[in-house]
Amino acid sequence: MSCLKHACFPEWMFQITCGCTPCNHSSTRVNGGSFNLTRIFPVIGNLDAEDIEDFETKTRSTVSVREGQGVVLLCGPPPHFGDLSYAWTFNDNPLYVQEDNRRFVSQETGNLYIAKVEPSDVGNYTCFVTNKEAQRSVQGPPTPLVQRTDGVMGEYEPKIEVRFPETIQAAKDSSVKLECFALGNPVPDISWRRLDGNPLPGKVKYSKSQAILEIPNFQQEDEGFYECIAGNLRGRNLAKGQLIFYAPPEWEQKIQNTYLSIYDSLFWECKASGKPNPWYTWLKNGERLTPEERIQIENGTLIITMLNVSDSGVYQCAAENKYQIIYANAELRVLASAPDFSKNPLKKTSVVQVGGDITIECKPAAFPRAAISWKRGMESLRQSKRVFLSEDGSLKIYNVTRSDAGSYTCTATNQFGIAKNTGSLVVKERTVITIPPSKMDVTVGESIVLPCQVSHDPSIEVIFIWSFNGDVIDLKKGVAHFERIGGESVGDLMIRNIQLNHSGKYLCTVKTTLESLSAVADIIVRGPPGPPEDVRVEHISSTTSQLSWRPGSDNNSPIQIFTVQARTPFSVGWQAVSTVPEILNGKTYNATVVGLSPWVEYEFRVVAGNSIGIGEPSKASELLRTKASVPVVAPTNINGGGGSRSELVITWESIPEELQNGEEFGYIIMLRPVGSTTWTKERVPSVESSRFVYRNESITPLSPFEVKVGVYNNEGEGSLSTVSIVYSGEDEPQLAPRGTSVQSFSASEMEVSWNAIAWNRNTGRVLGYEVLYWTDDSKESMIGKIRVSGNVTTKNITGLKANTIYFASVRAYNTAGAGPSSPPVNVTTKKSPPSQPPANIAWKLTNSKLCLNWEHVKTMENESEVLGYKILYRQNRQSKTHILETNNTSAELLVPFEEDYLIEIRTVSDGGDGSSSEEIRIPKMSSLSSRGVPVLEPSVCFLSIVIIFYCFAIQPLIR
Repeated sequence: MSCLKHACFPEWMFQITCGCTPCNHSSTRVNGGSFNLTRIFPVIGNLDAEDIEDFETKTRSTVSVREGQGVVLLCGPPPHFGDLSYAWTFNDNPLYVQEDNRRFVSQETGNLYIAKVEPSDVGNYTCFVTNKEAQRSVQGPPTPLVQRTDGVMGEYEPKIEVRFPETIQAAKDSSVKLECFALGNPVPDISWRRLDGNPLPGKVKYSKSQAILEIPNFQQEDEGFYECIAGNLRGRNLAKGQLIFYAPPEWEQKIQNTYLSIYDSLFWECKASGKPNPWYTWLKNGERLTPEERIQIENGTLIITMLNVSDSGVYQCAAENKYQIIYANAELRVLASAPDFSKNPLKKTSVVQVGGDITIECKPAAFPRAAISWKRGMESLRQSKRVFLSEDGSLKIYNVTRSDAGSYTCTATNQFGIAKNTGSLVVKERTVITIPPSKMDVTVGESIVLPCQVSHDPSIEVIFIWSFNGDVIDLKKGVAHFERIGGESVGDLMIRNIQLNHSGKYLCTVKTTLESLSAVADIIVRGPPGPPEDVRVEHISSTTSQLSWRPGSDNNSPIQIFTVQARTPFSVGWQAVSTVPEILNGKTYNATVVGLSPWVEYEFRVVAGNSIGIGEPSKASELLRTKASVPVVAPTNINGGGGSRSELVITWESIPEELQNGEEFGYIIMLRPVGSTTWTKERVPSVESSRFVYRNESITPLSPFEVKVGVYNNEGEGSLSTVSIVYSGEDEPQLAPRGTSVQSFSASEMEVSWNAIAWNRNTGRVLGYEVLYWTDDSKESMIGKIRVSGNVTTKNITGLKANTIYFASVRAYNTAGAGPSSPPVNVTTKKSPPSQPPANIAWKLTNSKLCLNWEHVKTMENESEVLGYKILYRQNRQSKTHILETNNTSAELLVPFEEDYLIEIRTVSDGGDGSSSEEIRIPKMSSLSSRGVPVLEPSVCFLSIVIIFYCFAIQPLIR
């Protein structure tokens, strides 16, 4: 039988031994277990490449430990392929045991380490193993952990139980994890360091307990000795190891496919990095190359001279160190052929401008390279000051003239043959900017035009492109402010409503297929200054404030003046304030604001101006409150009077908050009877008070007092108002009015009258009278009250019900209230006026005399009898109405009929005027005559039926 670990452990810790014979210590023992692993790595013949078997289901032994001891619980994973990860659970908790400074799960061994056992650790522990590649987890049988009852383990120095290897090979760019965990009491602290004196890399990561040091992206500079220190109050223990950097080869330079002509030379070089440094070998078509007369091999270079067709093939450069071998592949093709223009003919037409330069390329495919010669028309070309034949076969002509136009033929020759190809040269006139844009100085808001006009060859298309401070203006997208104007040869740019941010360089670029020209102009846009910056309150007193600021942009026009503005919770917006100095020129960046109100919150801002105008204001300063001071504004409109007996009521207009100058604001009342020399002083601590009642039983009614009202706050007492005379309170009137009577004037109106009261100070002052009225209909509880002032002794009351008994009573009043009421009197209102209007109205018109007739109106039993009639008449275009009263049912009117008249008739009764008839329109005389209506001229108005019928007959005609 093989065990995972079979060493005996000291008294300070326990470890499951998978069924091994327990160690014999005098103070501790491990109970023999029935769970055995037959082998650590048994022969695995039936596992997949990425798989893990299940744990054996045998019960594991109980582990008995003392409190304070350390313990290691072994996992013992089943047979498997691939990398594993480990986790442990405690009792029935579905969550894994969380790592802390006392507990650690090693991902190298799978074991659970508890540095110092506590009573809460007692329970069942289960190991979970996961195959990362197979994504399959298996669960081991639980391991019981119980606490011994024979004492508590004392303190002891750390014992490192989890160590990293003494030597670790670490690949470049890999992530290296070092594990280090110790058992001990007290629980040891884990720390790390490099033994070469260098600090740990800044990229390192630690686990929660510091038991794992991770170095991601391992590089050459991370190589060296690392040490883990475990320490507690009893001592320390160390573990160290060396990290050795290695890197397989990586290509820095590869060979590329190459096509060369026969007899040329090949030079290839490949380079690779790695640790240790790689060595190189070369292969052709899979066979290793060896140096020969034409072939030179040195490290990563390959040289083959005097190439022939047989040298063609696939070559490989191999770079190798002890960790890996890598290959770079490339094809070499050696070519031999006569000149051929089929794939790269001469340009059919080359275009150039007068005075320009032109290159006509001649690059036929030819292996070996061909000899080149040129002809213009039938004339052979030779090199001159303007004509140059380059080594690659191209023809260059400098300072082209009109006479250079024509056809050009390139002839190519090598040992395998000859080939020719022809193209033409077209010479155009040059493009010239005739009117370029010029420097301009403008004011914000103006509109300007930047000219850009050219002369050019008519056959060449010209494109205008405008740029602003290096950025192209896309005029096709309708950019705000910018607009292109002009025709084919004119590329003027209009800038509408120019702004400050339009200052800068404007470049007009003129492009053709042959050339590109440009002209630049500077535009300076001047405007009002920008907002001042950094407005600060340096010092603040009760009435002044010292400000400082920095000027904003002058927007290309010097700042001439600054203005300081202030705002309070009581002001309407921002207001200009007085400063010292009074005038703030453009070079002044601080000032003292004067004339402020004490104990008021202020914000300040600064506005700058120049010759263009006033700019935007600065941001507001911080909100600050001025210092408090004694209030200086006294209350106004001192008044009062009224109130009850023995009271003096004093009123005033309260002081607004911005004038209170400090906290604990209130009012001071100074009063004395007229003729007295001694003032009585009272305080009213309420800020919002505007009324004070002084009570004293010795005050006689309507006594005059001298009164002054002042102010105070925490800083002291302020000003007093001027003296005002205020009378004390009075008693209500003691007498009731006499001689009260009432009479009805109509169905809705009655008049109440009484005798005035002759009053004196003893009977109570009378300021006026109250008339009370009500009905005897208790269901409606209808009651009214009307006041009249002064010595008025009658009052008309309207809006009453018809044919209803009303009661009325009168009483006097003054500031103290109302006195006793007079005995009630009553009256019955008149019946309602007739509800029916006059009907069957007939009229007859002769010259200026109008005869009217109507039927007598019969009334209902509950209506007043008809006493007569009112005739209301007015001209059509005038609003003034005339009234004629009559007791008859006919009337005669003498009116000049220069225009139409409007007439209506209503009844008259004791109950008032009744309903009106419909309005009758009487047309003017000329209108009647023009329509051929007969005009009757009797000398009197007849009341006969004939006349009435006659009127009825002609009335529709006249209307």
